[in-house]
Amino acid sequence: MTGAGDDTTAATGGTAGRDGAVGGDADRDRRVLPLVVRIERSAPPERTDALEAAALAVLALLDDPRALDGGEWAEAVRVWDGSRFRKVVRRARGAEWRRVLDLPGVTVASGTAEVRVHPPVPLDGWPKDLSRLQVSGTELTDSSEPGPAGDVVLWLNPGLTMSAGKAMAQAGHGAQLAWQASGDDARRAWRDKGLAASVRTADPAAWAGLVASRLPVVRDAGFTEIEPGSRTVVADAPWLREGGR
Repeated sequence: MTGAGDDTTAATGGTAGRDGAVGGDADRDRRVLPLVVRIERSAPPERTDALEAAALAVLALLDDPRALDGGEWAEAVRVWDGSRFRKVVRRARGAEWRRVLDLPGVTVASGTAEVRVHPPVPLDGWPKDLSRLQVSGTELTDSSEPGPAGDVVLWLNPGLTMSAGKAMAQAGHGAQLAWQASGDDARRAWRDKGLAASVRTADPAAWAGLVASRLPVVRDAGFTEIEPGSRTVVADAPWLREGGR
């Protein structure tokens, strides 16, 4: 997965995390969210499944009791979630994957994909069993067109070419912005549906309208693969179109 060690940053400023400007505290506490995708040689996941699993993993972490007030991950998540947030996607298989499962975190599955998300770590303080994982490898593909999208859709920019790892990080960013922009009732309804989020590439003719619609938009910091400030994902849901209720 070329580019799986994505150093993407999403800026959250503005209203409810929409299309944010970078804040001055962005690098005050440099933390990164580790995401590990399981890629066995004999059975790699479908690309869309991997992207949707990454989005689900981020949501599962944000909604985990350990990440909420009083939880053991609460402070690390609060600092990371409250400014520019960074995600790094790595890959594991076999014994590597089993070691990953022994570390604190949450494992999710979406279709053919499994992803484990770990609480944010200092940029230079990764656990050994995560830091040694590969950040490049076989690119992922879809064997068929994805099915119909659900209520929550993370629309990918059709004008950008991104590796699977880069796109997984972007999907995670989009899910995070959607969560930040959702009120308690919307979060409860989303939770009741398993925090599912579809990831689809937008119709080129619709992309400009999505960006202009005041839905949450991810703007990439441009550390890898694409130009700084590129709009990569628009997060869409019925309640986001109604102000996040």
